[in-house]
Amino acid sequence: MSRFLEDLAVVLKKDPAARNRIEVALTYPGVHALWNHRIEHWLWLKHVRLAARIMANYTRSKTGIEIHPGATIGRRVFIDHGVGVVIGETAIVGDDVTIYHGVTLGGRSLEKGKRHPTIENNCVLGAGSKILGNITIGAGSTIGANQVVTRSLSQINEVEFFI
Repeated sequence: MSRFLEDLAVVLKKDPAARNRIEVALTYPGVHALWNHRIEHWLWLKHVRLAARIMANYTRSKTGIEIHPGATIGRRVFIDHGVGVVIGETAIVGDDVTIYHGVTLGGRSLEKGKRHPTIENNCVLGAGSKILGNITIGAGSTIGANQVVTRSLSQINEVEFFI
């Protein structure tokens, strides 16, 4: 129950259009996608993978947000608007990350193993940004809208190149 309330509180904190917890709980697709992902990820880790993939497909059709059940998502992640967000199987998203619509955390390889990005804590991923490959976006970084990132960024000041 505390995680549920925490998810609602982060939306109220980060979205000036959010008016109350009931509205957020009933109408925010980013919240619904994250809640469903928790169940899907649990099933994935228990090797009930077909059920996890079926549920993830249902979630994508209802929210427009595709999060692979194998992806690891931290706490207080806020997906604003959300349509077109894609998070790949081996992606790792840290705590307190804000993801705007159209963001892709995708792969660049067909090889098995880690092939999607790691987003460290307190990052902002601008609308339409594409972060591709087994790279790391350092804590506190901001990726500007519609930027394509294919190399790791370990220092916040490196990101200014992309804004």
